[in-house]
Amino acid sequence: MKKVKEVINLINYNIWTLVGFESFFKIISVLIFMPLFLNTFEFITKVTGYNYLTFENISSFLLNPLTIIMLICLFLLMMIYVTFDISTIIIILDASYQKKKITISDAIRVSIKKCQKIGHIKNLLLAFLVLFLIPFLNIGISSSFISTIKIPEFIFDFILKNKILFMGVSLVIFILILLLLRWIYSLHYFILEDKSFKEARKASKELGYKNHGKDLITLILVQVVISIIYYLILILGILVIILISKLFKNIMLIKSFSTTIIWIFIAIMIVVFTVLATPISYATISIMYYFHKNKKQEKIKHISFKESNKIKFSNVNIKKVGYVLGIIALIGGTVFTYLLYKGKYNFNIVYTRTLEVTAHRGASLYYPENTIVAFKGAKELGADWIELDVQQTKDKKIIVIHDTNFKRTTGVSKNTWEMNYEDVKELDAGSFLDKKYKDERIPLLEEVISFAKKNNIRLNIELKPTGYEKDFEKSVVNIIKKMNFEKECVITSQVYSVLEKVKKYEPSIETVYVMSLAYGNITDLKAADHFSIEASSVNKKLVKKVHNEGKEIYVWTINTKDSIEKMIDLNVDNIITDNISLAKETIYASKTSNIVNEYIKLIEKIF
Repeated sequence: MKKVKEVINLINYNIWTLVGFESFFKIISVLIFMPLFLNTFEFITKVTGYNYLTFENISSFLLNPLTIIMLICLFLLMMIYVTFDISTIIIILDASYQKKKITISDAIRVSIKKCQKIGHIKNLLLAFLVLFLIPFLNIGISSSFISTIKIPEFIFDFILKNKILFMGVSLVIFILILLLLRWIYSLHYFILEDKSFKEARKASKELGYKNHGKDLITLILVQVVISIIYYLILILGILVIILISKLFKNIMLIKSFSTTIIWIFIAIMIVVFTVLATPISYATISIMYYFHKNKKQEKIKHISFKESNKIKFSNVNIKKVGYVLGIIALIGGTVFTYLLYKGKYNFNIVYTRTLEVTAHRGASLYYPENTIVAFKGAKELGADWIELDVQQTKDKKIIVIHDTNFKRTTGVSKNTWEMNYEDVKELDAGSFLDKKYKDERIPLLEEVISFAKKNNIRLNIELKPTGYEKDFEKSVVNIIKKMNFEKECVITSQVYSVLEKVKKYEPSIETVYVMSLAYGNITDLKAADHFSIEASSVNKKLVKKVHNEGKEIYVWTINTKDSIEKMIDLNVDNIITDNISLAKETIYASKTSNIVNEYIKLIEKIF
């Protein structure tokens, strides 16, 4: 707790400077830097002649010499941007340690001067720390832009399912943690003592020698304690407001007033936490840095600047503005909430498009994937569509299976193109999940279509070419046409040329391009009637662009309530999920719930 107190004191001394700078920096980030970085990347794609980026063309794009040069420039700009944020925070915290006041303008001026060293070749490895190590470890020490970059969920799922890969990734993370702990004070040496990054890394390693484990525990514990304090204040504040609201439950105006306070209080806490998250992390590192320097009796070099009184004037103005805005928010919020309770407004959510649910490989959460029992389960759970994968056997039969090898689901280590269907149909395709499904077999596409027709359910048929097929696309199209199923299915694939062949054989069958990466003008891909996109690539701009072309967006693989609600807000057309029940319930609730009333009910239920 001593370290927590020291961190709070360090932040508190120049609190308004820290809050002012971080607020200013985050606003500028949202309004200028984030759009700038994104537009710069879009500019790179256009200059290099790529109107869109998909998984199929990303390699050639990245290996383009012009792309490499321009991405390096963008990379350097991002490094400067992130380092400037960290540098300014360290400078303000150093002033606090010296018990000196510092203005935002003074901190920025000194920081700009310090950041000029970044351009030196000997300091380029600094980028590895600020852009990769710190955000990757996700311990709260990152700038707002970098921390928004997320690894797609399907990659995490793939890593978790592969034990060897999981162990490899865990080892890499462990090595990165060790590396970060060795370099943890390098930015302080770089900023405060004007050392080169190579010298700063060496000094950091020596300063933290034999204390890396303790430093990591201290850093984590301080952030945990601060987080607990934050949530306790939040919960206690809401509890007090709820109790006041219950005391005056029959007086609508007071209830409206207390509800408004809840929203304002939550908003303030979120803003404060967001603004102070990075300073808290670096205040902890600063405290440990000064502690180790004192313990080893090393001279502490501080930033030299004059103490300024401008901050006092700024504080008065900030407080006055805060009071005025607070009064306006209270009055306006109370009036709005009162009218809401009186029924003057209706916030029932209505969506112009009907969001449909696709069962990923059938009801694969409960049944062995891509089997008839899984497809029956999907129908019982209320799925609108069933997604399945098809491949071709040695004797050119179209079977329903995801992997190119039978090992994972049947225990037989042979590839799909190496076995005839007579042998495939004898394989046990259910025991890998549970012994009670030992009689489940790998079905033919015809069997699944027959099931779908009888049960009035549509199919999302994904073609997974292996390179060993013959007339693969034509065979699938012929089966669909023979069974008169053209209007009740879509053919999908991650290989665009597959869709081109399908359109050649039967233009009336709708096609969907499956994309783990979607960037740029993907609607230029004319052989795709619709797009099935990994969730992390989906945003409002993309949805609007695709809808404006009269096409639909399917999103995969959506398995949590938060991700389902996000897709509802984005107004996508179809979600592909393993959890059918959760998806259906969440979609239904979204069409009937009232935002404010449901929130109040939830809070009251908790307390």
